[in-house]
Amino acid sequence: MSVAEELQGLINRQIAKRAIRGVLAAVQSTDGSVDASAVAGFADAAQTLPLTRETPYFLASITKMYTATVIMQLCRESAVELEAPIGSYLPSRLTAGLHVTDGTDRGSTITVEQLLFQTSGLADYFAGKQKGERSLEEELLSGNDRALTIDDIVQRVRSLPPHFAPGANEGRKAHYVDTNYALLGAIIESVTGTAVATNFEQRIFIPLGLEHTFLFDHTQSQPTPAVMWNKDRALDIPKAMSSFPADGSIVATLADSLLFLRGFFAGELLSAHELASMTNRWNRIFYPMRYGAGIMQYRLPGWMSPFRNPGTLLGHSGSSGSFAFHHSRRGVFLAGTVNQSSSPSRPIRLMLRMLNLVG
Repeated sequence: MSVAEELQGLINRQIAKRAIRGVLAAVQSTDGSVDASAVAGFADAAQTLPLTRETPYFLASITKMYTATVIMQLCRESAVELEAPIGSYLPSRLTAGLHVTDGTDRGSTITVEQLLFQTSGLADYFAGKQKGERSLEEELLSGNDRALTIDDIVQRVRSLPPHFAPGANEGRKAHYVDTNYALLGAIIESVTGTAVATNFEQRIFIPLGLEHTFLFDHTQSQPTPAVMWNKDRALDIPKAMSSFPADGSIVATLADSLLFLRGFFAGELLSAHELASMTNRWNRIFYPMRYGAGIMQYRLPGWMSPFRNPGTLLGHSGSSGSFAFHHSRRGVFLAGTVNQSSSPSRPIRLMLRMLNLVG
């Protein structure tokens, strides 16, 4: 049986599982000897429109890899410095009161690097909440759609306690928050004078030939992405999905996701030195995941794979069930989505099974 046939069988079995309504998946080797993709299920909430390999889907937090790439390019151009405080690039209306501990406001002193590596200690505007209230994530998953601006995001963060002092856990443990990348988006717009969408287009999409990748904007005429699900609820939240340009709003096809992965790790967007600086240290998030600069690292334990040395996966996943990873030792790229937000571990388990298909 070919890899393509085995992959399709694997995806078909995923669809048979509870709450999984649509899956797209692709596996490709560096040398081109393996190039297989598979789809199953439906693209719409009514479950009448079959998914195809060309159906665009939400990358969600995989967007952070694109944002980190633009920031590193701006550093190369001397428009941004990693060690510089964000107060050098953002107005006080965004930094004041952002990180207050022991009566001291450290918001403007957080560095760009701390945002990139998730070591700012900032509260999470998306998952964070005050006692007795719902988080933004919970609101959206319940179907309560709403639009947010960067000012709305900052206001939510001000109402929540920070996790730790900026950089306090550097080299040990990070706290993954969407706030960090929302602020990086604001920095991109501040120093370039153009929207995040324009920067993505000019710096990543066009250079790599990503003709079917775009920043979602419900006010524009765009291809319709595959519907996301939360358990048995189809998520119809276009206003919210248009509000996370730097931390979660990119939409792409399978082919374009693979093109980005290949271009990113091949050095088509960043130099070898720049890529190394994004992965020269890893901070623990939760086992077995660690975080670099816009990149997740899964150090796979032996029990998760039949291989004696399963190695590591580098890339990013998203809360929509999306994934985009590279296994350098085995020369494999993996991309796709299960379009289900209720089981964060499912994409990882699926990737491991996909990885095992290529031997």
